[in-house]
Amino acid sequence: MTTRSGSARYEGFGKDGAGHVSTQSGALADNPYGFNSRFEEGPGTNPEELIAAAHASCFTMALSFALARAGFSAGTLETTAKVTLEKQDAGFTITRSDLDLTATIDGIDADQFAEIAADAKANCPVSKVLNAEITLTHRLNA
Repeated sequence: MTTRSGSARYEGFGKDGAGHVSTQSGALADNPYGFNSRFEEGPGTNPEELIAAAHASCFTMALSFALARAGFSAGTLETTAKVTLEKQDAGFTITRSDLDLTATIDGIDADQFAEIAADAKANCPVSKVLNAEITLTHRLNA
């Protein structure tokens, strides 16, 4: 079993607040995020962008391993994910993650590629978590 962590800190509340996000690996270290980077074009990152990067990288790696299992050893995969955040009655909801893949693979036919890619899309761990149970453990510091 592998466990990875990320953390976020938010100072102030609502539009006036400002946050920082970090990852266990240090790939992100106190990167800014907030209202302006999430709902406008302000500097910093946002949760949807991070989910899109996670989905694109997870799917691409899953596809790479599936292609290797199928006997392919040469090629390139490039994926972009676009995550959509929509305002709905109960607040905001991530409604879509659209994967856009460009692949160059020596010796594969279109039908076999479509089948392997569809399986990777359905079975990469991030695809699965986007429709998973979410739990919350919390502490309140005064």
